[in-house]
Amino acid sequence: MNKRMNRRLTPAILVILLIGLGVGINRCSQAADAITTGDLPLKHVADIPLPGNATRLDYQSFDPGRKLLFIAHLGDSEIIIFDMRESRVTGRIADISSVHGVLAIPELSRVYASATGTNEIAVIDEATLKVVSRIPGGTYPDGMAYAPDAHKLYVSDETGETETVIDVRTNTRVATLPLGGEVGNTQYDPVSRHIFVNVQSRRQLIEIDPAKDQIVARIDVPGAKGNHGLLIDVDDRLAFIACEGNDKLLVLDMETMKVIQAFDTGGTPDVLAFDSVLKTLYVAGEAGTVSMFKINDKTVTKIGSGNVGPHAHVVAVDEATHRSYFPLKDINGHPILRIMAPR
Repeated sequence: MNKRMNRRLTPAILVILLIGLGVGINRCSQAADAITTGDLPLKHVADIPLPGNATRLDYQSFDPGRKLLFIAHLGDSEIIIFDMRESRVTGRIADISSVHGVLAIPELSRVYASATGTNEIAVIDEATLKVVSRIPGGTYPDGMAYAPDAHKLYVSDETGETETVIDVRTNTRVATLPLGGEVGNTQYDPVSRHIFVNVQSRRQLIEIDPAKDQIVARIDVPGAKGNHGLLIDVDDRLAFIACEGNDKLLVLDMETMKVIQAFDTGGTPDVLAFDSVLKTLYVAGEAGTVSMFKINDKTVTKIGSGNVGPHAHVVAVDEATHRSYFPLKDINGHPILRIMAPR
């Protein structure tokens, strides 16, 4: 507001404006004061209100071309679309019952969502934001990964102890692979062109060849308990495994398939995110604690840990801005998207 405009304001209007500004400042500082980031190398940027009820939020997926973040609002059975350029919510996709997983595949202009309430995978047209197909997804569909050469989507069926395979060209289920235990997250490795899946009740990492839809290896993960979260660092040939049963992050060398490092994390680590430009790994935990690690020549170093907010178990990172996004279900009775940035 410039000085010329200020001269034309009446005292009454000034009082109203100052009161309004004071309320806004208080709300902002209250939100910031609630964040005890400890030694995390992050600063608080903003809290963006999210629509819906103060219910559980789950996975999110980022389309870097469209600059859209798709957030699974599990408790409200909908997906929230957040425009990262404009820093605002631009859409909602309803009727995705108890949505857990969400995966944007930009080259297909599709978003896939695991609707655990109806045990199906919803296929969403990214341009129209309409559900165009629904596919059987096992008995508890959760995390997803896409194998582009095989044109197949792989879905963790957590309690069904299987991996559901979907042909994205026909939107049909083409295989169901028994894994012999409770299934954690699923990831695609573009180097081997294989799918990797946590089997958390067996403390194993399963390797699947999408060309044949066959298990080609069962890798024991010593030190794991409830190995659920999974992320692959392609350049450094490392797999990061978050163990919710004993609050550990395990680092597995994908060339030797051996665990080479282990770290303590906050309570119940869940979703992982990786900034491949800054070589920084984020581990988000159910207890609200986020742990951060730096990767350098296959050596992982913990660089900080702190509380980002209640139930901050999900994180996504924009590698262009290096901002990190944490959907929180209940801040003063409302869901928000907490945005952080490196400091």
